[in-house]
Amino acid sequence: MSHESFLEHAPAVIRKAKSVWSDFIDFVASDNVLQVAVGLIIANGFTKVVQSLVSDILLPPIALLPFIDRNFEEKFVVLRKGPHANQTLAHSAGYNTLDQAAADGAVVLAYGQFITNVANFLALGVFLYLIARVYAVFTHKTIISRTVRCAYCRKYVSEKAKRCFNCTSWLDGREERETSAL
Repeated sequence: MSHESFLEHAPAVIRKAKSVWSDFIDFVASDNVLQVAVGLIIANGFTKVVQSLVSDILLPPIALLPFIDRNFEEKFVVLRKGPHANQTLAHSAGYNTLDQAAADGAVVLAYGQFITNVANFLALGVFLYLIARVYAVFTHKTIISRTVRCAYCRKYVSEKAKRCFNCTSWLDGREERETSAL
């Protein structure tokens, strides 16, 4: 009986599966999804370039300063030694690398990696800003729009807006003129 029931509903299941597959293909092939996918791929590549710029070009000269004596990303402070610290560190004053401390289970403050990540973030922000400015110069389109605060709801809105999109008040002072005339 279940076999007959399955055969009875098979055409409807097949139609539904084809409909779902067709909708999926339309979604994947739509312009917005393709633009986002290309944008993410380009952003990933751009991020890798900026990270390489920071870690391979900018930070090595900083590591040459007298008070920084080794690879900047490997700078760390041991907050608590690992359980095997007495056996493995008997011959030296401490862990040589961050990986060695992590393998022993030590609690470390990896400030070198943090500073590298902050430098990557700042460099990425600066380069994205410069790209937006160059794009605006060549295309005469603004990516970075100026914003002002709405006097009523205090949300940021475009400088060119006539009305606030949050509270719908007029931004050109029209409401003050209308109420003062009463």
